Amino acid sequence: MNAERHTLKPLPRLLLALTSLMLVGTLEAAPLKILIYGGTGNIGQRIVAEALQRGDTVTVIARYPERAPLPAADRLRVAAGDVLDAQGAARALQGQDVVISALDGGRGNDSEGADFLLRATQLLVNAERALGAKAPRLLVVGGAGTLEVQPGATVLDQMRARAGGTLDAAFGPLQQKQVLDYLRTVSDVPWSYLSPSMTIEPGMRTGKFRLGGDQLLTDASGMSHISMEDYAVALLDEAEHPVHLHKRFTVGY
Repeated sequence: MNAERHTLKPLPRLLLALTSLMLVGTLEAAPLKILIYGGTGNIGQRIVAEALQRGDTVTVIARYPERAPLPAADRLRVAAGDVLDAQGAARALQGQDVVISALDGGRGNDSEGADFLLRATQLLVNAERALGAKAPRLLVVGGAGTLEVQPGATVLDQMRARAGGTLDAAFGPLQQKQVLDYLRTVSDVPWSYLSPSMTIEPGMRTGKFRLGGDQLLTDASGMSHISMEDYAVALLDEAEHPVHLHKRFTVGY
């Protein structure tokens, strides 16, 4: 007996078009509720702008909201607060999808000490632990100092060599290293840490860049650079579609 052949009939063009539209819709991320500490800084402002462009609702916590150099927008709220205020942070995190720490290493106040970034990160992690399953994802604007330039040698090692073997304890890259070392011990809170390239400065939003892991990225000419605008794109991509949970990753051209 000959086996019966079944031939699938082609789908009508209208059905194919509708199916394609449905598939595209599933790839688009729903708007997020994002809380940002450090949103008034150079990189922070770009992150705010990128989030608003994507349709997200953004809350920026600033010590002096009246001085915040941010545009007026329907989906942007600038509130008074301090990342070192544990109770304030606990309240601010409630109902958020993502919390972004875009803090600098030190804010011009010697009393904060050389471990300011570490203490701020620990406070955010503890606030998330208190929220349990409702905790937002934590994204950290990191530094390039811990990236490897060759096996066993980092950007920070090169900085130490140029400085004669010692670096000030309050040096930003050292504080950022403290944060990354700490986060790598945290497994019960969803976090990601994004290191920029060696040079990060204002520029163009191209949306074209490469992602990496622990190695410093360089382009064809040997330069390691990324614009603040494209850094913000990479960070918000991770917020929408997390693929680097409990990991550090980097971005560059």
